[in-house]
Amino acid sequence: MRFIIIDGLDGAGKDTHANLVRDRYLKRGGSVVLRSHPENDNTFGIKAKNSLLGEGKLNYIKASIYYAFDVIRSVRKYHGKSDTLIVVRYLMGVAYLPLPLAKLFYKFFSTVLPTSEYMFFLDVEPEESLKRLSKRNETEMFENLDDLVKVREKALKLANNWNIINTCQPIKDVQKQIEKILDTLDNGKDKNTSGFISNQNQN
Repeated sequence: MRFIIIDGLDGAGKDTHANLVRDRYLKRGGSVVLRSHPENDNTFGIKAKNSLLGEGKLNYIKASIYYAFDVIRSVRKYHGKSDTLIVVRYLMGVAYLPLPLAKLFYKFFSTVLPTSEYMFFLDVEPEESLKRLSKRNETEMFENLDDLVKVREKALKLANNWNIINTCQPIKDVQKQIEKILDTLDNGKDKNTSGFISNQNQN
């Protein structure tokens, strides 16, 4: 099974490129499950989304907790159920926490949750992120320049073993870079049985 993680700042193009990756494997005849968190098909995802639209520290904590349960639910429910599982917004949600806590929770979640070589962090300049977010109808907490700058800085420190892609470029150019990495990984995966890696062995 191929496990693909697409994460990054708000407005980085995560869903856009996740859908393009899904189309890639569907065109090749494979089965694909795509999960983009927070999802609206379960209580955890709905509550996480509602909390993100709120304000204050309580909503901040609630959003983080519900978001984590939403992700865990997706992994437990859909792991091993298709040729390819694509998860959008996975580990980098911890970057919204203070850095010491972010490092701690990242270490914890990347140990108890599966990871793989197919981990993409879509990076975008905070100013460009804010510009893209301004076109949306809803505004979530953290969707302001100061928070975007801080979250990006923390996320890049956590993503040192990810495939980091600059998405300030045109969508077509970004997808070409992603496709090139996928081609390389897929060719290597053909020689193995799984796209997963064990973090217990890594750390």
